Amino acid sequence: MAARPASATAAVDVFKLGNYSTKAIRTTNAPKTLFIVTPENEGTYPVLLFLHGYNICPCCYSQLLQHISSHGYIIVSPLFLGVCSFYCRPDIKSAAEVTNWLSSGLQPMLPENVVPNLSRLALAGHSRGGYLAFALALGNANIPMNLKFLALIGIDPVAGANKCMKSVPKILTGVPNSFNLDMPVMVMGTGLGGESMIGCIPCSCAPDGLNYAEFFKDCKENCHGFVISEYGHTDMLDDDFCNNCLGTSIGKLMGSMCKSGKGDKTLMIECVGGLVVAMLMAQLEGESRELDAIVDNSSIAPVKLEVMEVPQP
Repeated sequence: MAARPASATAAVDVFKLGNYSTKAIRTTNAPKTLFIVTPENEGTYPVLLFLHGYNICPCCYSQLLQHISSHGYIIVSPLFLGVCSFYCRPDIKSAAEVTNWLSSGLQPMLPENVVPNLSRLALAGHSRGGYLAFALALGNANIPMNLKFLALIGIDPVAGANKCMKSVPKILTGVPNSFNLDMPVMVMGTGLGGESMIGCIPCSCAPDGLNYAEFFKDCKENCHGFVISEYGHTDMLDDDFCNNCLGTSIGKLMGSMCKSGKGDKTLMIECVGGLVVAMLMAQLEGESRELDAIVDNSSIAPVKLEVMEVPQP
């Protein structure tokens, strides 16, 4: 892989664009339509499988995915669009099929002289996609998988619309340290994700009891948790995501339901992107100083960032 430029302020640098130029690619020559963001520079790069939120297309995360990819990562994001939000088994299986496809199908999709290193593979997802990522990592695809994930990242993961409409299969146990995961985990939450946009009506995008806090609680010791306290559930998306989404009507509805922070959305994207990059560097490349520095001093993040206490057995 091309050498990563050294920096005396490496931990701060993960919150800024990296040194690799990137290219977005769309392809239907896979088990699902894919949105791929890849470095254009010649080299061999780790790979991140990214699962999007409910009816929010992968292209709506363009700025976030470009930020991550600019630090030297190939990102593959399959498209899942459907009306039913809580029955998730078909999408979990599709995510596994895309994972299996990577070994033979990804290389021909990439720019010349760009090579994926599938021995350094991570899994991430936002919202419902965060739930899908956990469900896949926990073995709920019910098909054999030929690749191993080395890290798991949940970005404000959500396991259902409310406690009467939990995502199926039900993976949250409410029992601390109960997730049987053999990889390091990062869970990010948003401070406004659990708040409703409709006054006293309990209707939020990341409802209490099904959101990041429950995922973090169910994780074992090898888990990092962060809360971006002054932003909302969809504030890491492109500003015009509702208009660009293929599921436009549902995208607009989701956008109107999710309470948004008042701060600069670019800073939110930089924060989420930087945390993802720091986790990937630590777990895929053995370079943990960036992640350690953020845990030790979260004020280096571009927005207010709280570090969650590690779950105790």
